[in-house]
Amino acid sequence: MRCIKCGCEEDKVIDSRTARGGTTIRRRRECLACGYRFTTYEEIEHEELMVIKRDARSEEFSREKLLSGLKKACQKRPVSPKVIEELVDRIVEDINTKYDREVPSMAIGERVMEELRQIDQVAYVRFASVYRRFREATEFVQEVKRLEELK
Repeated sequence: MRCIKCGCEEDKVIDSRTARGGTTIRRRRECLACGYRFTTYEEIEHEELMVIKRDARSEEFSREKLLSGLKKACQKRPVSPKVIEELVDRIVEDINTKYDREVPSMAIGERVMEELRQIDQVAYVRFASVYRRFREATEFVQEVKRLEELK
């Protein structure tokens, strides 16, 4: 690992521990040349997972895109960034467990809505309105009524 301070490639690991529910290893390192301490993370590299879109296009799965969508849905809601990160971790782990190379975008969307419904109902409706492409207010009202019935 190259030191970000001096560029030296010699370091020693001071501390190692698991992170993100055991899917990542966090390592605290110290540069042997300048003594600067820094943190690195190791993750298992999964084969490239492709998302099959509604129009049959495919694109590489992006954890960042999922995180961004959830942040938008939870914007100005009492949902902490930590809860959102944990939610993304659960969804990504679930998708990687169930799918090898390709995952339908609908499976991701449904999984997100399932999780959001339990965390924050306003965030759920926000996400559902974009995901399900509500075109009229009546569709929105029907979704809210359906949510009430599930309580």
